[in-house]
Amino acid sequence: MVTSQGTASVSFPFPSVWGIHSSIAGRTIIWGTFSIHSIIDNRVVGTVNFRGRPIPINGFWNENTKQIAFDSPYATFSGNLTIIDDQQSRIRHFILQGRFLMKPPSLQAGESGSWIATTDIAMNQFPVSGNAYTGQLPPVGAFLTSNFLHQHQNFGGRTI
Repeated sequence: MVTSQGTASVSFPFPSVWGIHSSIAGRTIIWGTFSIHSIIDNRVVGTVNFRGRPIPINGFWNENTKQIAFDSPYATFSGNLTIIDDQQSRIRHFILQGRFLMKPPSLQAGESGSWIATTDIAMNQFPVSGNAYTGQLPPVGAFLTSNFLHQHQNFGGRTI
């Protein structure tokens, strides 16, 4: 068991804050932060913050398939977790990526796109059991969202 709350076992740390990026048709539509406050009995509770105001999200985590699905008032998201250990820098990257569908009352209702959210920690801070991680390089989006997240944290939540 990695992290547990209730009867859920989870392969990533929480509470946690992630940098998030979303795009439609390959065009960036928005950057922000994604917070997972709790996972209890596979139910995910948190917020997504794209424009300076946290929006609540609720959803589900499946530890066996490493899949997440959650809803905000404006979109439905689904995705998969990848864990990548960078042995040289001793950083463990947690990457959630998948698809989303905009819904009313959004002005983009009916449009779909892709999203990626990342967070990272020192490898010795969070043990991962089994073969949940790979030694491959993270996708470029992992570095971009990680940079955004660290800039957001370093400047007190102000976007620069």
